[in-house]
Amino acid sequence: MADGRFDGRVDKTRRNAALAWLVTAALVALAIAHGLFDAYRWFVFTAFAVAIVLLPAAAFRNPLVMPPWELLCLVLLPVIDAAISGVSFLTSIAVYVAVAAVALVVCVEIDRFTAVRMNHAFAVVLVVLTTLAVAGAWHVAQWLADVTLETDYILDGRSQDAANRALMYNFAYAAVAGLLAGAVFGRYFQSYGADDNEARGSPTPRKTSPDGEPAPVPSLIRDLLDVPDGTVRRLSRLMQAALAVLLLYGIAGRDLTTVSNAAIALAITFLPAVLERDAKLPLEPGLVFWLTAAVFLHVLGSAGLYAQIGPWDSLTHTISASIVAAAGYAVVRAIDLHTDEIYIPPAMLFAFILVFVLAFGVIWELMEFGIDRSAQRVGLDAVLAQHGLTDTIVDLVYDVVGAVIAAIWGSFYLTALSRRIAGRLEG
Repeated sequence: MADGRFDGRVDKTRRNAALAWLVTAALVALAIAHGLFDAYRWFVFTAFAVAIVLLPAAAFRNPLVMPPWELLCLVLLPVIDAAISGVSFLTSIAVYVAVAAVALVVCVEIDRFTAVRMNHAFAVVLVVLTTLAVAGAWHVAQWLADVTLETDYILDGRSQDAANRALMYNFAYAAVAGLLAGAVFGRYFQSYGADDNEARGSPTPRKTSPDGEPAPVPSLIRDLLDVPDGTVRRLSRLMQAALAVLLLYGIAGRDLTTVSNAAIALAITFLPAVLERDAKLPLEPGLVFWLTAAVFLHVLGSAGLYAQIGPWDSLTHTISASIVAAAGYAVVRAIDLHTDEIYIPPAMLFAFILVFVLAFGVIWELMEFGIDRSAQRVGLDAVLAQHGLTDTIVDLVYDVVGAVIAAIWGSFYLTALSRRIAGRLEG
């Protein structure tokens, strides 16, 4: 009986590999066709998809290790549509289906062929975030091509504002496609059986015992800059007081933008105290200073420094993105420590952080766009505003810079916070 089940699994693996290679060959042929007909963006995108598909076979040096052929058909269909219709890459809905399909394949490969383990909810969220991250990265790549190769992929003869508006619509379509891909992956994730564990290439790793305490984590500010924790706390309080002054100034001058930014920023600075009181999560003073500095610098920018100092926006985006990345790192590690259903090797946390921050950056730009357009319609000054395509793309670039900073520091300074969050989850 056991031999019969084994033979059935082998036949299923070989059948899947044969069909997957057939779909991959079709993708290669379409990539060549796109290149011959000067559809360079579809050529690059399809070639990238082929590389993703072949990565497991190359890593395991086994032609039978291929992702499910049914999912590869989801990648193939929009590529065929683009080859037949010949419509513009930026206006075709096929691009968003293609981005979501590639994100879907990436997540399936991560789940089946690496040591990563996910439960149903985590897997669906990962597909949605990966779709948004791929969409953001793809448009940044096109913008870099425009800057370095003097192409016109992003602007396409339009003004900065018109091109930025089109980009926001693209991101919205990508979000919808990501949600649909997440639903598809949810069905797929529930459908394949435990026998597929053997196809993943590595056994489920054992986690380090939760009883083992991590090595003492050095203070973020004190050990790097030789600044006492008391001084760091006083600097945080000083920035809070400055935010309160800005809030009162905005109220006195009836400046809605200043009032909104200062009030929201001041409320955020009290979040660590709330977490310490209600969730019993004591935060290191350096992390509190990090958060307070980010919102304080943003309010100063909104008060006029954004217009006077060009790099100020990039500075605030880098710091804000590092906080988002730090939060993502701490929460994902805490979930990883809390449940045996989810396991993320430390070596892969860097990639997860980049995906999380890029996806959040896309969501943030969509939120800015919505607030900006809504304010314009009712004749008010926008609390958050966009300033053209270049501003949006550069924001995304510096989001990645902030993510890299937090990813490098995360393993040193956020491990203890992850342990505390995991302890609260268990409690």
